Amino acid sequence: MADENSNKKIHKLLVWLQKHIRERTFILLISFMVGIGAASAAIILKNAIHFIHGILIPHLREGANIGFLILPPAGILLTSLFVRYIVRDDISHGVTKILFAISQRKSRIKPHNTWSSIIASTLTIGFGGSVGAEAPIVLTGAAIGSNLGRFFRLEQKTLMILVGCGAAGAIAGIFKAPIAGLIFVIEVLMLDLTMTSVLPLLISSVTAATMSYIFTGPEAMFRFSQTEIFQIGRIPYVLFLGVFCGFLSLYFTRMMIGFENKFRKINKQWKKFLTGAVALSILIFLFPPLYGEGYDTIESLLDGRFSSLTDHSPLEGKINNYWGTVIFMSLILLTKVFATSATNGGGGCGGTFAPSLYLGCIAGFVFAHTLNYFGFSGVLSEKNFALLGMAGVMSGIMHAPLTGVFLIAELTGGYELFLPLLIVSISSYVTIIAFEPHSIYSMRLAKKGELMTHHKDQAVLTLMKMNNLIEMDFIKVSPDMTLGDLVKKALVFSARNLFPVVDKNGVLVGIVQVDNIRNIMFRPELYDRFKVSRFMISPPAKILQDMPMGKIMHLFDDTQAWNLPVVDRDGRYLGFVSKSKIFNSYRQVLCDTFSGD
Repeated sequence: MADENSNKKIHKLLVWLQKHIRERTFILLISFMVGIGAASAAIILKNAIHFIHGILIPHLREGANIGFLILPPAGILLTSLFVRYIVRDDISHGVTKILFAISQRKSRIKPHNTWSSIIASTLTIGFGGSVGAEAPIVLTGAAIGSNLGRFFRLEQKTLMILVGCGAAGAIAGIFKAPIAGLIFVIEVLMLDLTMTSVLPLLISSVTAATMSYIFTGPEAMFRFSQTEIFQIGRIPYVLFLGVFCGFLSLYFTRMMIGFENKFRKINKQWKKFLTGAVALSILIFLFPPLYGEGYDTIESLLDGRFSSLTDHSPLEGKINNYWGTVIFMSLILLTKVFATSATNGGGGCGGTFAPSLYLGCIAGFVFAHTLNYFGFSGVLSEKNFALLGMAGVMSGIMHAPLTGVFLIAELTGGYELFLPLLIVSISSYVTIIAFEPHSIYSMRLAKKGELMTHHKDQAVLTLMKMNNLIEMDFIKVSPDMTLGDLVKKALVFSARNLFPVVDKNGVLVGIVQVDNIRNIMFRPELYDRFKVSRFMISPPAKILQDMPMGKIMHLFDDTQAWNLPVVDRDGRYLGFVSKSKIFNSYRQVLCDTFSGD
């Protein structure tokens, strides 16, 4: 009874809104609300992580600390218990989940994602998990946009825009970077920037950034002062840094996906936890800068301080030379991906935003630090190159050069380095794209053919779903059926000129085309002489139920067929897909999706 009254009130509210507020104006109001919600979630998450850090970090003893062996696994354990017994759903791969929701043309993200990722990532990162909070908060913002749109019964295209608004607001809120939030949605989530979408995205981004400024202060996230002017003669070294960041991004992406697959093959959750916990504990014990998001390390390097990186490690006080520092930081570059993979694989919750910034900062510093030792480059500003490295690695891992440029500029206020930021981001992106065409977020969906892109033809194919294309009005026949039975029991009742031949287990063994039996089908004396197995033929190709639509189109082009059978992984017959059905569906999806461009 209470639910019925609630639904009536919601219906009355929606009717009132439709009468008194124009649709475009209403969407702008919703985008404003989404911006507030996303910023609030970002502020809550950051403060929660800092609160836990404030409690735990002061208790870490001087020197090599046993606490580094205990706290991160404790965080992973608490997170995995929370996810398993309270959330009861997979909340990892936040950005990939948003991409999948968009690619399904539903843009529906589960209501629990508006809060579950906040709690899970707080536990993981607060206790020292070597991941970032940004991807979980982006999923949270997108979930706020999705569920707010569904509450007001908005249609699918508007829902997709609100998902983008939530993601943009989350980036703008957690980083105080409104431009980066907008560009992230375009580059990474691959929403097309149209007159319909640009204003809501801007409103959400600016609203979220403004809230973040009000509640956390006007300062940039990282303190960076431009004390050394960038010289044009340093551009070749910036290009080389970009290439170096590109290869580092490729290493991180390939290793991350590889370890993710290995953890997926472990069947028992407790085995995953033990494997991840042991690996993470050992790595953080040896390299304490791997503890948590790593933003303290970034601030130290941007401020020109690097001697403190060995604090609390077994090597503290033992590295006093130039190359010792380079080797220590290079080992961190190589092992960060293991720490991040172990955190998430063991049951933690976090993303790769912070790790990419962290890796880039160290990579830029090591690059300049090494060249300065040899002296043939003059003196490169190590903190400037640390800043440039952040943009380079982020651009490479995310395949988003403009996001990397504007995010780093807004994070640090380093607008004086805008030109070298562009150069390093583009060169890093060009380097990795030569080896890996998809970002770490989109790679999983691209392999399944479920990735939405800016290419409209490909986007339409992605949106088309196999279940809507399968035609099942073909009469099935068996290989033991006689020609007479085929004519009397199938042919006379069918408007089709094609019949699937299936065995007793439902497995497709061939097809019968009427054109191939036309010369014998009107000769009754042959009805008992021939069986279907005698004149059936193999289909030109078979379509698997989960085959990407792009590959299906290639099959039609290669075979020149008009109809192709669909089977499951065991070869059981499901139906047929026709070229005409695909074309009709293509035109419908194209009109529904891009009619407002």
